[in-house]
Amino acid sequence: MRNKPIIIGVTGGSGGGKTSVSRAILAHFPDAKIAMIEHDSYYKDQSHLTFEERVTTNYDHPLAFDTDLMIDHLKELIAGRPVDIPIYDYTQHTRSDKSYRQEPQEVFIVEGILVLEDKRLRELMDIKLFVDTDDDIRIIRRIKRDMEERGRSLDSIIEQYTTVVKPMYHQFIEPSKRYADIVIPEGVSNLVAIDLINTKIASIIESK
Repeated sequence: MRNKPIIIGVTGGSGGGKTSVSRAILAHFPDAKIAMIEHDSYYKDQSHLTFEERVTTNYDHPLAFDTDLMIDHLKELIAGRPVDIPIYDYTQHTRSDKSYRQEPQEVFIVEGILVLEDKRLRELMDIKLFVDTDDDIRIIRRIKRDMEERGRSLDSIIEQYTTVVKPMYHQFIEPSKRYADIVIPEGVSNLVAIDLINTKIASIIESK
């Protein structure tokens, strides 16, 4: 009988450093069979909507995600079967016709702002992490990222943050902190927390 893979959930607010934490874990195990699966890959297909309707999508709300499909895929991977993960087209605000093949691994990092919000997802996880970063730092990082990488104006970023991102954080993301096994203040710069997590993962891998 094959060993069940280790499933690690990593969540926190937008700009909080959850991706950096996930990459730090990945980098620590270069020889292990480890992969990251992003909840963002599972934004719902919106091809039935007009472009104008798609633009208004609230990407920080649980209903924006096809979490059922993600759960189905994780169960397939746990059973040792590969899956085809969707690729989202942010320019068209809908799922593209492309996907990528994910093979079974020893460890999966499941990353996203709402991965601890759904009880069914939590029940598949062996370790649940919440990256807890100050609101001021998160909005500064988001402004910098969206202006540099996405060519957005400062006004549009602030408008989206105050009307959507911040309210959704306090309604859905921050409350999921109570389900975390470990809360990591200040993310990847918290070297002690990262080291403890890597040590725990290594011990589980060795015990298998």
